Formats: sequence, C-alpha cells, structure tokens
Amino acid sequence: MARPHLPRRRPAAPRPAGTPVGEPVAEPTTPPGPTPPAAGSTSTATAEPAGTPVAPPPPTPRARRTGPARILDSTPVLLVQAAHPRQAVATAVLMSVAAALADRPTRELGLVLVTVLVGQAMLGWHNDLVDRRRDATHATRGKPLADGRLDPGTAWFALACGLLALVPLSVAHGPTAGLIYLGSVAIGLLGNLTLRTGVLSFVPWAAAFATYPAFLSYGGWGGVGTDEAPQPAMVLLAALLGVGVHLLTALWGLVADHEDGWTYLPLRLGLRLGAARLLALTALYLGLVTVAIGFVGTTSGLGTG
Repeated sequence: MARPHLPRRRPAAPRPAGTPVGEPVAEPTTPPGPTPPAAGSTSTATAEPAGTPVAPPPPTPRARRTGPARILDSTPVLLVQAAHPRQAVATAVLMSVAAALADRPTRELGLVLVTVLVGQAMLGWHNDLVDRRRDATHATRGKPLADGRLDPGTAWFALACGLLALVPLSVAHGPTAGLIYLGSVAIGLLGNLTLRTGVLSFVPWAAAFATYPAFLSYGGWGGVGTDEAPQPAMVLLAALLGVGVHLLTALWGLVADHEDGWTYLPLRLGLRLGAARLLALTALYLGLVTVAIGFVGTTSGLGTG
C-alpha cells in the first residue's frame, strides 16, 4: 500500500526581539519582479526589440446585415457587386453606341449590349476571385468575396454559368465575330493571372480592346456575320484606348499595389507624376483618343467595306 504523502511543515519565522508571544509574525515579502524560471525548465519567451512592427491580425469576415438591409447582402446583389458593375455597364453601353454609329440594326444593338455585359461580368468575377486575399489584406471596400459575404464557390458557379451563356451569345453574331469576342474575354482572363504586376501590364488591355472593332465589323444577326474587316486605324486607336482605360482603373489601387511591390506602368507613372496629375493626363489622353476614334469613324467608317 502506498504511503500517504504529507506536506512538510514550514519552519516558523524567527520572532524579532520584543515581539509579544501570541502576536502573529509578518511573513517576509519579496519585491515585485520577474519570476525566475524553474530549475530544469527552458523559457520560450523572448523579448522583442523596441520598435518592431507587429503584423495586424487577419480581417474577420463581415457579418451579414439583418432586417431590410439584408437585401443588400443577398446573393444576387453581391454577385452584381463583385462583377465590377460600373466598368461592365460602361463598356457594354459604349460598344452598343459604337455599333449604332456603324449603322448596325436596332436588334443587333441589344445583342451587342447583352454579350459584352456578360463577358465583362465574367472578367469582374474572375478578377475578384484572383484578388480575394489581397483585397482582404488591404480591407478593400466593396469586395464581398474578400469580406466573406460571398462564397467563392458561388462566384465560380456564376462564372461557369456566364461562360455557358457567353458562347451562344457570341456565336449569334456570326462565327468570326463570336470567336473574336471569346478571344478578347480569354485575353482578359489571362491578364488577371499574368503580366499585371510588371511593366507589360498594359499589353492584355491593349490586345483585348484591339479586338473590339473586328467584333463589331464582322458581327451580324442570327449567326450570320459579315466579311467586312475593321479599319487598321480603328484597331490601333482601340488598343490605345485600352491602355488609357488600364491607367484609369488602376489609379484607385496604386497605394495597395505599391505596398505589394508591384512595378506596373500605372504605378511607375504615378510615382513620377503624382496621382492627381496622372488622373488629369489620363483623362486628357482618353479624350484625345476618343476624338480620334470619332474622326476615323465618321470619315472612313468602322470597316473596310
């Protein structure tokens, strides 16, 4: 049978001279300070030097709103928000206007609008999926994928559905025009993955926009296109317009991109000129290119026919 372990009695503290018997003796106190580690133990705590930056904790997913405001956090609304709606609508409307100036029938204008809108939405969803962690790190506003309100799987599903809708919509313009527009969307998707952080970041934008005149000139209705090739000057001006749009859309993220070590063209120009001056020059550049497109369009037309 194991012998019970009894605690040892602590020896009584020596009684100072002159202390009456029966009066408790105060225990000696130890001055406050760090407690030394026990014998045989290894201390794992290390002192950090003063001024060492502490990494911020990862952002927590934003809770969905309740009450009437929950409509703003519904899945359809969040998908629209993640599709870069302003850029998508602006591009689709401008393409429809260009088609109208090229004397395309009214029914074809609606087809152009819907086709470009679906393609631009796909590019927006893909961009936010690729940048989800970056947007969360920088707490970028208006990014439901980054703040956790929209599930990535839902965005991927919407992207797949968009592709299934985009193929017949593109082919409805004719085989040549359809393949050209699908190629422009493929260039945009590839641009979300490559070249975007370096000095050649403008290349996907210029290449994608350069396909737009061909998409409009070869386009038709009911899967029957035309054989009218675009004016070379229009292709060049459209590519220059894509470079300007790239500069304009990148202006609002220059600070975050600089923190991430990007070296692309808008950031290089912003560091040299300043954001305000770069915005003014970009607006002037876009205005001049637009005027040149209007001049070529009215004098030579969109196509060579």
